[in-house]
Amino acid sequence: MLEDSKAAWKALVMEALGDIARPLGLDQVEEVATGKPPKAEQGDIAFPMFSYAKAFRMAPAKIASEVMARLKERSDLPSGELIVLGPYLNVKLDSGELARKVHEEILSKGDDYGKGNSLAGSRVMIEFSCPNTNKPLHLGHMRNDSLGMAVTALLKSQGATVRKVNLINNRGVHICKSMWAYKTFGGGETPESTGEKGDHFVGRYYVRYADYEKECVARLLAAHPDADEKEKEALKAQAEAQANAAPQEMLRKWEAGDEETVELWKLMNGWTLQGLEESYRSMGIDFDKYYYESDTYKLGRSEVLKGLEKGVFFRAEDGSVQIDLADIGLDRKVLLRRDGTSIYITQDIGTAVSRHEDWPFDSMIYVVASEQQYHFRVLFHCLKVLGYEWADELHHLSYGMVNLPSGRMKSREGTVVDADDLLANLSELARQEIVKKEREDALDDVDATSHDIALGALNYYLLQVTPERDMIFNPAESISFNGNTGPYLQYMGARISSMLAKFEDVKADYKDVAFDPSLLDGEDEVALIKSLASFPEVVAKAAATYDPSLVCALLYDVAKTFSHYYHDNQILKAGTPELVVARVELARMVLQVLKNAFAIVGIPFLSAM
Repeated sequence: MLEDSKAAWKALVMEALGDIARPLGLDQVEEVATGKPPKAEQGDIAFPMFSYAKAFRMAPAKIASEVMARLKERSDLPSGELIVLGPYLNVKLDSGELARKVHEEILSKGDDYGKGNSLAGSRVMIEFSCPNTNKPLHLGHMRNDSLGMAVTALLKSQGATVRKVNLINNRGVHICKSMWAYKTFGGGETPESTGEKGDHFVGRYYVRYADYEKECVARLLAAHPDADEKEKEALKAQAEAQANAAPQEMLRKWEAGDEETVELWKLMNGWTLQGLEESYRSMGIDFDKYYYESDTYKLGRSEVLKGLEKGVFFRAEDGSVQIDLADIGLDRKVLLRRDGTSIYITQDIGTAVSRHEDWPFDSMIYVVASEQQYHFRVLFHCLKVLGYEWADELHHLSYGMVNLPSGRMKSREGTVVDADDLLANLSELARQEIVKKEREDALDDVDATSHDIALGALNYYLLQVTPERDMIFNPAESISFNGNTGPYLQYMGARISSMLAKFEDVKADYKDVAFDPSLLDGEDEVALIKSLASFPEVVAKAAATYDPSLVCALLYDVAKTFSHYYHDNQILKAGTPELVVARVELARMVLQVLKNAFAIVGIPFLSAM
């Protein structure tokens, strides 16, 4: 809505500049820049006049005054105040008129306020999560999943049809390491016999393999106490290779279809997948289709061989099939090993082609950590040279690492933050806060509310940072009911809900009082109206850039400003009935925008907490 006002004023300023230019023999005028004044009292839109000084042979301040004079002669000028500040022509929008428009829009659209149609008719596939079946989900997956769900909501808000897909990485030597450790050390125990969740059970054996590998290294080093540093490194590599031989042999057997190995693989994959599904349900994550690496890892081979025939790939001296990446500033990349077996990128080529055949998309987004930037540059280029036109519409949503205050997480060492444990711990912290505030009796279900607070804390904390940035996750900070956190935002929504519920009890007393937007002229009121008016543009920009942090920033700004406003102003006991109604309607607008933004970034709305 603010963008519409800016566009209208910009068009008028351009007309005035054209009127000044024509007598000077200038047929065209460059597009005027727009900005925002540094202080609210200076206006809402700034038009700098520096760039016209030379062509107009006039000082920028004089141009600004001349443009204002011409605009004031018009009878169709929108409501607002024109201000000249040196070389700038500023416009201060009519806050009352803006409040009327915002109120009308929010009232008529409700849950649809903020939605647009910039992507109407487009089909977008988005891949995210993509866990391995040798361990449970961890904090890094949670950032991935939060981004995937939020970007999906953003794209849908702009009219796109979105298909969420998940590629389960269920084959490879890393999977066989868990399998070998279970076969060697498991003693026949199961998730049922130990009472563990399936993915946790399997993950424990992945860590057990890593411990075994360390034991092998320690034994070999102990047998060579006089080795120097270089010799120790060689001995370590030798021990690791010896330990890895058994899982590698297990992988070979799996690929050859060995019955015993395949049965063990199915059993352990089943345990993990069941556990992952439980985690997804708890976190509110869902998918339209699952793909499995065990089904897709051979799919790309025929595509690579087609590229070899077309001459876009070549056979190297060692017999491998490669691509020359000089066109994109890189060197060569192997696509098929010399023995004809596939590698990871081969699989991804085939999977991409298969997905487009399954569901012809206009664009596809891969939500994958920034460590894989090289991989996706190569993948997209390979698909492009293979002749797939849709390759130009493949996008890598690269996000930064999630670290702990104590440092980086490592799955093999068991130092990751387990997703289930984290959500449970956050839920417990939320429960403790509810008990501390003696709010148990005010809630229908303390456990459900605690879980929703934890989920809001988690998603907001992970999404408030621009995706490409690395971040440090602090669990205690994320669950705080004060500051820039999800629980703070949920509390603000619950507070407004409580106040509006009280107003419902006396609503009949105000049935003849009309909403007067001109009464909302206080500093916080004007700031809130402008933030609410900007919500549709913020959502559209967040969708275009795949950046939910923009919505998070607006959310916190609105909540913080309303909190300050609520503290300093009476609402239900304002001085006049007209003022009560105006402020109640402002609160109602704020609540609707909070709800709509919550739905995008995965914060459960709570009417009481």
